[in-house]
Amino acid sequence: MRQNGHSVETIVAWALALLWLLPLAYSLWSAFHPSEYATRFDLTASLTLDNFARAWRQAPFARYYVNTLMLVSLVLACQLVIATLAAYAFARFRFFGRDVLFALVLVQLMIMPDVLIVENYRVIGALNLLDTIPAIALPYIASAFGIFLLRQTFKSVPNELVEAARVEGASSLGVLWRVFVPLGKPTYIAFGLVSVSYHWNNFLWPLIVTNSVESRPLTVGLAVFGAPETGVDWSVITAATVMTMAPLLLAFLLFQRQFVQSFMRAGIR
Repeated sequence: MRQNGHSVETIVAWALALLWLLPLAYSLWSAFHPSEYATRFDLTASLTLDNFARAWRQAPFARYYVNTLMLVSLVLACQLVIATLAAYAFARFRFFGRDVLFALVLVQLMIMPDVLIVENYRVIGALNLLDTIPAIALPYIASAFGIFLLRQTFKSVPNELVEAARVEGASSLGVLWRVFVPLGKPTYIAFGLVSVSYHWNNFLWPLIVTNSVESRPLTVGLAVFGAPETGVDWSVITAATVMTMAPLLLAFLLFQRQFVQSFMRAGIR
């Protein structure tokens, strides 16, 4: 009976995996074949890179790549600094209202970012930051998810290591840098992957606060590129889509073992 249940779970898992892969398979097929084969499957169809060349010429994807790299780097750097300091305080220091403050941090996990769009837009407008990379990054620089993950990791660090570092004369920040940060490396990797993938693919907030090529990330640039008024050539559009997702897909294929191990270690802690 248990074996039959396991077989059903396996079949369902494979079915869901194939369903998830279908859009990716179509994008790859259409991107690497002439436009007349975009909706027609023919194994004898010739391969081409012309769709990628046309997409690159028709839109400033180089600028979109630079903007996206700047965005994810800025967000991740700020999140790591803030989350590390906050998690260290919540995990290793006792102060009045600590548990209440941590509960308020966790409330952020229960609030969808879309709910705060109007208020965030008002704040960004008041700061005169509209249509800039910092405007996209600012609402995300403090991550409750990152604080929670690192707090759990820091709480699991043995006190003996902390005392040994203090005996050697390390200050509180020295203990953080020499003990907690190295031991939290798997958690940092896991959180970094989540943060980069989320902000690489984030669409709604960047769409609202950006108006020009100078600040648009890849997701918004792709949406503008694929707008009906610019003409619909599915082969070119799917080529642009593949260019947009290629860095994340390539990173996963190259480092999938490290990805899985990082998430497993972070979850165990």
